[in-house]
Amino acid sequence: MRVLGVDPGLGITGFSILDTKRNQTHLSAYGTIKPKPKDTLPKRLNYLFEEMNKILDQFSPDIMAIEDAFYSKNVKSAMTLGQARGSLILAAAQADIPVYEFAPRKVKMSVCGNGAASKEQVSYMVTQILKLKEPPKPLDVSDAMAVGLCYINQARFV
Repeated sequence: MRVLGVDPGLGITGFSILDTKRNQTHLSAYGTIKPKPKDTLPKRLNYLFEEMNKILDQFSPDIMAIEDAFYSKNVKSAMTLGQARGSLILAAAQADIPVYEFAPRKVKMSVCGNGAASKEQVSYMVTQILKLKEPPKPLDVSDAMAVGLCYINQARFV
């Protein structure tokens, strides 16, 4: 099974491609999508959508696992994150790829055993679990890997 893990963001969206077979998980690819910060919101959302379509075409994942919106005190930033998530989810829906959403605390709990783990702790654990030589950069990428691993961990119990 091929899982596309996504850490959505309007500034930087991290993604990873994880292949899993018989309890073995292998990192196949990862990267970021970075819309131009000076572009208008509609252009940035369209850029996310188009780049996600390229990723879906290139890697043909079976599943998209995406981090759910967290509830912050800043309503405006939560709304724009929701819009970014929407454009990414729409790309998967149009490609007929099932989408699974996970709360940030659930992702951290699944990978670190602690729902309040820091981004650095998540990066460290992802590096250990996937047996990487060094932690992936930026942290958005390791977060995307963690979301993919969370799906794989959950799928084992379903």
